[in-house]
Amino acid sequence: MPRFTTSDGLSLYYEDDGEGLPLLCLSGLTRNARDFDFVAPQLEGHRVIRLDYRGRGQSDWSKDYLSYNVPREAQDALELLDHLGIEKAAILGTSRGGLIAMGLAATVKDRLLGVVMNDIGPVLDPKGLDAIMGYLGIQPTFTDFDAMATARKAAMQATYPDVPLARWRKEVTHSHVATGDGIRLNYDPKLRDAVLEAGTTGAPDLWPFFEAIAPLPCAVIHGENSDLLSFETVAEMLRKNPDLIVAHVPNRAHIPFLDEPEAQSALSKWLRQLKE
Repeated sequence: MPRFTTSDGLSLYYEDDGEGLPLLCLSGLTRNARDFDFVAPQLEGHRVIRLDYRGRGQSDWSKDYLSYNVPREAQDALELLDHLGIEKAAILGTSRGGLIAMGLAATVKDRLLGVVMNDIGPVLDPKGLDAIMGYLGIQPTFTDFDAMATARKAAMQATYPDVPLARWRKEVTHSHVATGDGIRLNYDPKLRDAVLEAGTTGAPDLWPFFEAIAPLPCAVIHGENSDLLSFETVAEMLRKNPDLIVAHVPNRAHIPFLDEPEAQSALSKWLRQLKE
């Protein structure tokens, strides 16, 4: 099992597959390396690196839950690249991963080749943040994955109307584990405390962080039903960066799975630009 030790002593799990241009895949807030299983076939021919953030998946939980923050997770990502001897990498960032990518662009842009932001931007809609807090760090009450998948499909039917039960069955296993006491979170529940604590300081202006990405190849993939990233924010992102690749994915909320035709078209264009 590939792991490396961070500068503050945590053992973090990662995956490193394939050869070619390095793509560092950074997952959503509560998620892990499995976030990219659905898009992995399209990334063949590249060196695909996935990281389980501290406190998530197969990585160590931190005794200091306040270290579950974007700057520290960005540092972990850089330390992973250093561990692998990679000077520059492109980042495919889903939600939290996109925030980390913007932070890296603003601080160590020389380490980046390009960025994809999956349903995330410089403005986070409060409706989406409220929805996240509705489940973040709260243990589920399901006894098995079949029951959980059925409930997830019913809850998501309005915003993901064409997603079959089998897809939800696979998706719910990505950030949960089956135990003798039923289904449990596959991450440290204190992540909730960390997010609440971070919220007390107010949200920073993220537009300069986004603007720092240019002129590197950049794409945004937007779920048309998203409650976190709005059409208006995407339009402003495009205004500020006319070279931005934009994909609006129908029948998806927060977040697209990345194997939808619109997402795959944007990713293909972005990958071509990285090689130009």
